[in-house]
Amino acid sequence: MSIIIEGGKPRVTLKLIGFGDLIPVVNGERLEAPDWKQTSETRVEWSAAALRGGTFYIDTHADEGTLRYGISGLPDDFVLDSFGIAFTGLTNVRAFLRMGYFSWDGASYIEPETAPPGLIQGYAVTQLLPRYGTGSVIMGVSRHDRFQHTFTLDNRSTPYTLIAETLWDRKQHDGVCESESLDFGEHGRDDHEEALGNWVEFGVINMGSRGDYDYITGWCSWYNLYAAITEENILEHLRAAAEVNEREQLHMRVFQIDDGFTPEMGDWLDVKPQFPRGMKPLLDDIRAAGFTPGLWIAPFMVGNRSKLFRDHPDWIVTDRETGKPITPMSFYGEFRWHKRSEEYYILDTTHPDAFAYLREVFRVWRDEWGCGYFKTDFMHFGSEYGADRAVWHTPGMTRIEIWRRTAEMIREVIGEDALWLGCGCPLWASVGLVDAVRIGRDVGVEWRGDYSAQSMLRDSMMRNFGRSLLWLADPDCILLRDRFHHLSDVEVRSLAIYAGMAGKVIMTSDNLAELSPERLRLWKLLVKGANGGHCAYPLLGKSTLLYGTDARGRAEGRAVDPVIVQRRDGRIGTAIFILNGGETTVERVYPLHVLGIRLPLYAYDWTADRAYPEPVDRIAVTLAPHDGALIFLSNEPILSAPDRLP
Repeated sequence: MSIIIEGGKPRVTLKLIGFGDLIPVVNGERLEAPDWKQTSETRVEWSAAALRGGTFYIDTHADEGTLRYGISGLPDDFVLDSFGIAFTGLTNVRAFLRMGYFSWDGASYIEPETAPPGLIQGYAVTQLLPRYGTGSVIMGVSRHDRFQHTFTLDNRSTPYTLIAETLWDRKQHDGVCESESLDFGEHGRDDHEEALGNWVEFGVINMGSRGDYDYITGWCSWYNLYAAITEENILEHLRAAAEVNEREQLHMRVFQIDDGFTPEMGDWLDVKPQFPRGMKPLLDDIRAAGFTPGLWIAPFMVGNRSKLFRDHPDWIVTDRETGKPITPMSFYGEFRWHKRSEEYYILDTTHPDAFAYLREVFRVWRDEWGCGYFKTDFMHFGSEYGADRAVWHTPGMTRIEIWRRTAEMIREVIGEDALWLGCGCPLWASVGLVDAVRIGRDVGVEWRGDYSAQSMLRDSMMRNFGRSLLWLADPDCILLRDRFHHLSDVEVRSLAIYAGMAGKVIMTSDNLAELSPERLRLWKLLVKGANGGHCAYPLLGKSTLLYGTDARGRAEGRAVDPVIVQRRDGRIGTAIFILNGGETTVERVYPLHVLGIRLPLYAYDWTADRAYPEPVDRIAVTLAPHDGALIFLSNEPILSAPDRLP
């Protein structure tokens, strides 16, 4: 890979993908046909009336495979929301990785030839897979604590255009606005996940990491009790979890009370009458039972019926055009989310008093109530709106600087030893602060649809390349109960094994005392293996899409190649899980070398409870719809079913 200046024009040259000429983009508009001037061996500049005396420049560092772009000489009153560069001649592209911004904003490979014409926007990093040739090209930004970065594919005409932008958000400046380093990587091997993982390792060097990521296992109230929680039924589930945890020697770590104990979003120090003793005695009971006590909070959310909004309406982010509160979420009909509020606003943490209030909430929860596990939800509320739309109390900061300042305060107050799960959370700005991130939408009680298995199947696969270096990946709670859902026994087993193979956050919401022997065996397999090896998706990107994505990044139900293969390598061997996510029976044969395994090994089919008498060099399966095969592999014969994942 090299970045050259040819005929006064900067151009990125790679073996696999053609990128074409570079054109400046300012506030979303391409500034056509710039007349570049080369001012040094590595720098080109361009001035235009549109910049009102400013100069757009690109600095290249070919030996490092990076470039930076920026604007110098901008007048103080120039309104800059975003700037970037358009690569106008994208060729030999089979697929474009659209990486979503936060937990529920999905990720998938998209084929520009078959996708509807338009602008396909992703965040932080993209991967381009060639139509001809082996390997991939990665473009990414490895620092994410100041700006949000987008990568947008325009497939409305050929050759395609790829636009890399920095959202400046009208940040204060001294006349110079410069991007973070835009990194390029060309990988010759067809292991697309490994290529993404290498980029993550490079990014951790630049962003930092909390390190020592371990695992999180336990119980969460939401996906069984939902908002219908009381002290009584929480204690009932606590007794069941403690008894099973001790009897089976599961070493579950966390017992978390989810949403439903506070009356309104924003009134975080108030507790519903269903908890007559308050939260501290209940959290003491949880700790006495052998668990780290956890609570749920949505720190950026404020309900319109909350005391917080009634007493402090000036603590809310407002709309620049209307002057009214920005309302990312509303419930005007019958469903009110078990609260009175019809609308939900954004807490303006640039307001000193609002910031101090939120700090006090986390201090009380940590120091007085004794919370040791924090599930912070709807975290994207504080980072979706820039100064073009939102009016913050203190101007001059980007949306990411505002979010990061708040998140750094949360980590400071709860302490380094507290566990922190970010849900609905920016994936990249949270690096180095949170312990775990939800990587998909809420798991519901059906296979298909919005709140269903599809998001977890797709997004666990697409975000696995973090390798527990960014944070632990949370696939969401595992459903184990026999009733009150629309999943078959096979589907329950498949989803549980898939989540257990992928994540190191293994949680359930079901009453553990009510589990059947088979479901308890399944739960033990997952919990005991939570601190095991690393999961990989050796066939990532080899087919087209697993599931399509709608305009909001949610999974749609069309499966192109429905079979997913996971490989997990640990201290006690290797496990392969092959899942048929489609609607018809499939047959597959996978030579072990295709899955990254070089030698024949002994095998045990855990799902069929069958040992292979001789070493195998391939795995052959016939799978009904939504069924899966869990195969353990070892250098030695496996005589009985393993009781944990490797």
